[in-house]
Amino acid sequence: MKSMKLSVVTAAVAAALSVSAGSALADTFVKIDGSSTVYPITEAVAEEFQKAKKNAVKVTVGISGTGGGFKKFCRGEIDISDASRPILKKEMEDCAKAGIKYIELPVAFDALTVVVNPKNTFLKQVTVAVLKMMWEPSAQGKITRWNQINPAWPDAPLKLFGPGADSGTFDYFTEAVNGKSKASRGDFTASEDDNVLVQGVTRDANALGYFGFAYYDENKDKLKAVPVVNPKGKAVSPSIAAVMAGEYEPLARPIFIYVSAKAMDRPEVKEFVEFYLKHGGKLAKEVKYVPLSDADYKHALDNFKKKKTGTGFGGVAEVGVKVADLLKRDPKE
Repeated sequence: MKSMKLSVVTAAVAAALSVSAGSALADTFVKIDGSSTVYPITEAVAEEFQKAKKNAVKVTVGISGTGGGFKKFCRGEIDISDASRPILKKEMEDCAKAGIKYIELPVAFDALTVVVNPKNTFLKQVTVAVLKMMWEPSAQGKITRWNQINPAWPDAPLKLFGPGADSGTFDYFTEAVNGKSKASRGDFTASEDDNVLVQGVTRDANALGYFGFAYYDENKDKLKAVPVVNPKGKAVSPSIAAVMAGEYEPLARPIFIYVSAKAMDRPEVKEFVEFYLKHGGKLAKEVKYVPLSDADYKHALDNFKKKKTGTGFGGVAEVGVKVADLLKRDPKE
């Protein structure tokens, strides 16, 4: 598995060096930015695509968060936006004002993972209700110690780490746990870079954080994943198998790429997206994501070829949506 600690600058430089300075195809780029959660799979696909094209096409993949990616996308600055949640109403409006049409394509599932420091020996599992006690807006400045949540837990500071407000992971977690997207306490250490969150939790015995499963898996020797109690009352640890079995709820969610309809008219962008949907399932597993079904990838590819623009969500995030149902919806712009 490629390290996810590769910086955006390093990735861009590596891509540039892969093509000779005198190449006649120096201006053939596919520009991608957005979610740090989706980055590992998109970067893996980009590497394989560039190899397949013998470096005739350069693919750059940035990490500015889902919200940051949509800002660039709706300004026409990038071809594809990585997103760990659906496009929201305000972003739809921004794209519409700029004349940016897009195709929404689910590419894999992620298991949003709650982690603690390995020195934490008392948190054996966690319910959504307990997560809400920790993260709801009213907890700000009030719920600051572990024993305030459960008297049996230590009288120690509760140190929270999570994605920033531009992150789709933040949006999904707050929707699933607090019942409203972006509704969260603000007194926690936030970062759009999941590696910063990993480091924060590994350095503090009293820490708890959350981010995508791939970042946990890469650092599982220095983090502990907390099993989440699902709606059926079963405590389930995050894993590819648990997501595929439908047991890791409500923190399993689909992740997406959004492709500019205008950019799709360029052969290199069209070929890259088709390559993504044909090979993304295999590469998703390699970087510890859960692939869609073969039928879902085929349906997504059909939607792409038909240039089925818009979003199946209508600007509102949903928890527990089935990809097969989503792909059948009439998208809204």
